[in-house]
Amino acid sequence: MTKLLDRYVSRQFLGTFLVLVLGLPLLFVVIDVTDNLDKYLARGLGFGKVALSYVYQLPLFIQYAIPIAALVATVFTIGNMTRHQEIAAAKAGGVSFYRLLVPIVLLGSLLSIASLVLGEVVPITNQKRAEILGERAMRITGVRTDFVYQTERGRMLSVRRLDPAANEMTGVVVEQAGVGRRAGLHGTAERAGYTPGRGWTLEQGYLRLFGPTGEERTFSFRTLRFPDLRETPEDLLAEPKEPEEMRFAEMSRFIRALQRSGGDVRSLEVERAQKIALPLAVLVIVIFGAPLATSSRRGGAAYGIGISLAITMIYLMLFKVGRAVGASGGLPPLVAAWAPNALFLVAGLVLLARVRT
Repeated sequence: MTKLLDRYVSRQFLGTFLVLVLGLPLLFVVIDVTDNLDKYLARGLGFGKVALSYVYQLPLFIQYAIPIAALVATVFTIGNMTRHQEIAAAKAGGVSFYRLLVPIVLLGSLLSIASLVLGEVVPITNQKRAEILGERAMRITGVRTDFVYQTERGRMLSVRRLDPAANEMTGVVVEQAGVGRRAGLHGTAERAGYTPGRGWTLEQGYLRLFGPTGEERTFSFRTLRFPDLRETPEDLLAEPKEPEEMRFAEMSRFIRALQRSGGDVRSLEVERAQKIALPLAVLVIVIFGAPLATSSRRGGAAYGIGISLAITMIYLMLFKVGRAVGASGGLPPLVAAWAPNALFLVAGLVLLARVRT
């Protein structure tokens, strides 16, 4: 009997989930087109480019749709079974409410994993979309002035002006402390140019080398290659990509680079933690929604949709609040990122404990 019930519950859940997870992204596309149509027309973007940009944005919209669809499917499945006395019949047959939830919880776990995997695809498609719409090229044309950057190899780089579009820096100072038998160095250059695959070349400057026994040598140069200075202009810009265009590992490297350059990384640390917390919210929201659906026997589809949308909006709002609080230093980044999941999980477990099994 339990296997038959598992198949029945899974079929009811997946039927609702698939309709929503396929339909909601199309609704998101329509809303986004309506909001941005004037911008597309003003920039002279053709239909083909705009359409292709939304093809690349579909993974993001699907990721948005998964928690909504999972919650609505849970509320509909449990709510309908409650109204039709199917849960009461299952209990009479010796199947507890907790056992009835097993297939939904398993499906919620699989959907969380799928959302986690999709979260590694979305940054790539977001970057492609930005390139198609010309947004990424516009961002990279920015410059950075008067900053200090510590490279992967421990050199301190002081730059008066960085122009990524021209692949050049001006007012460059390079320093590295001597370690053991390795000489320390202090170099200055009026300009430095970057060549992909070859690294940086300093121009019109001086290089001082400090030996382990205190000797010092000074050279002047017209050009001096630094092939092991591997950071690209985009790396040194400190904003090579928007956070939503970075995968988890990329964001981790970016955070380390920004820390070396003295930047504030709290907001990015919250966003990195949320790259895991948000997909796992699918499972949490299923656990929360299942007992909630048994609390009222009244209302049909409208009730299910209304309560699901309200819960989802509150959940997402808490994630945004957590991001803001974590970025401001009000909470540690990990706490700020995971607090909504912890809150809803505790509430869901309390509701589950109150359900008559």
